[in-house]
Amino acid sequence: MTNDIQLHVSLDHDLTNKISDDSLFCSWNTFQLAYETANQLAIPAFKGLQSPQHLPQVSFLPHQIACAQKVIEHMNGRAILADEVGLGKTIEAGLILKEYMIRGLVKKVLILAPASLVNQWVVEMNEKFYIPASAQRKSPIWDYDVVVSSIDTAKRPPHKDVILNTEYDMVIIDEAHKLKNHKTKNYQFVQELTKKYCLLLTATPVQNHLLDIFNLVSILKPGHLGNYEDFTQRFGNNRNKLSNDDHLKALVNKVMVRNRREETGVEWTKRIVETVDIDFTQAERDAYNFLLDIANSPMAFTNITLLRELCSSREACFLSIQNMLKREELHDERANQLKQMVTYIEKMPHHAKAQKVVELISKSNEKFIIFTEYRATQYYLQWLLQQHGISSVPFRGGFKRSKKDWMKQLFQHHAQVLIATEAGGEGINLQFCNNIINYDLPWNPMRLEQRIGRIHRFGQTEDVHIYNFAIRNTIEDHVLTLLYDKIRLFERVVGNLDDILQKLEINDVETELHHIYKQSSSIGEAKIKLNNLSSVIASAQEQEDKDGTSGAS
Repeated sequence: MTNDIQLHVSLDHDLTNKISDDSLFCSWNTFQLAYETANQLAIPAFKGLQSPQHLPQVSFLPHQIACAQKVIEHMNGRAILADEVGLGKTIEAGLILKEYMIRGLVKKVLILAPASLVNQWVVEMNEKFYIPASAQRKSPIWDYDVVVSSIDTAKRPPHKDVILNTEYDMVIIDEAHKLKNHKTKNYQFVQELTKKYCLLLTATPVQNHLLDIFNLVSILKPGHLGNYEDFTQRFGNNRNKLSNDDHLKALVNKVMVRNRREETGVEWTKRIVETVDIDFTQAERDAYNFLLDIANSPMAFTNITLLRELCSSREACFLSIQNMLKREELHDERANQLKQMVTYIEKMPHHAKAQKVVELISKSNEKFIIFTEYRATQYYLQWLLQQHGISSVPFRGGFKRSKKDWMKQLFQHHAQVLIATEAGGEGINLQFCNNIINYDLPWNPMRLEQRIGRIHRFGQTEDVHIYNFAIRNTIEDHVLTLLYDKIRLFERVVGNLDDILQKLEINDVETELHHIYKQSSSIGEAKIKLNNLSSVIASAQEQEDKDGTSGAS
């Protein structure tokens, strides 16, 4: 009995000493403090968002909050964010990421974006969401918790091996429509990533075929839409099925959030559209008519290109002809015709369209973005603006990431004009500007919306002015008058145009226009066909609007 008492006293003494020893256990007061802190931070339920209250400096729109909540509560963090251009997909992704971080479910993050958008992602995550994101440059930083990289950098050795051996809590992929082809190395690389949660951002989840959406969904949830063979057999040749097949639509909606502008309830600033008609000088008209005369009927692709370039600048047309004379084996008649065309170009003065640009911008102190299709025109416009004391900076696809960021900063704080080729139509946000000059019109409506979406987006406080330049009685005038004006692409967001084109089985408007010109024996015949095409699209739009109105009522 005595021994038992002694043992009990000894254990009690040892336990008391160990509890008092802070090197082994925390003090009771420290434990109580830790418990109360954990209790205060605990999230009682998985419904609702905690992150907005931690980000009072950001004003989230209702559709952005609803999107984040839906992805977290119903999609288990694997979703396609497919809002229309300018509705804030990056904001939604940041909100979802912040929510998971606050809940302690995400720490290791990889964000893959086009090279031109990497720095923009880093700035957005750090400044708006207080997420310490870093950009991958020359020195590897893959051990950082949140890394932003271009997919081209990430898939190259030695980066690729490190990434594929890392378990990511979340992977975010911007401009995800570029992964639509499952046979590409980019797609296969993304498929191999180890990821718990995944967000794919794209304004155009279905571009040409339903296989686009199948491939994107397969990154998120393999097998969600069945296997590849069954899907292609059922939907591969029918592009209308996403809107017509209720079962497929329901499956896609389980992993995709798509908001349209008219559904958000947000008061967007207006689009004020002005068509600027321009007359060629006599020398320019003579050159254009000669080029038209030597164009074969039906027109070859090169002839269509030369006509479009001549409407842009003499420099663009001249360089193309020089390249054709150097690189292509041309028969004597064709070579002589092109050399004669050069003599016409040499007689041309400053381009009438470029002079109209100078006239328009000189009347204003506001900033302008000029979109051109051709790099030679970009050089020419920058030189011409400089001659008239107008400061400008270029923006194009060949620039490195750092130079693109530099050009954007120069435009925002110093230059009056940014002259962009098509690379400026995607990704960058320029809400501090509200004037666009479509110097050359794209033949693809989706690219047009990308352009306008750079300034007419969430955060724009001014009405947006869109100036559409066109030379009268030329190939670009036909496209503007008979296509863009008739289907009102400038006034309305492209929105459901992609759905309409699918129903009409038009894969690509630009390809369709090329076919019209190539298969027409004269410009008059091409105009009639263009008119028919625009009438069909306009009729389909009206029917879509009626269906939407009747459905709403």
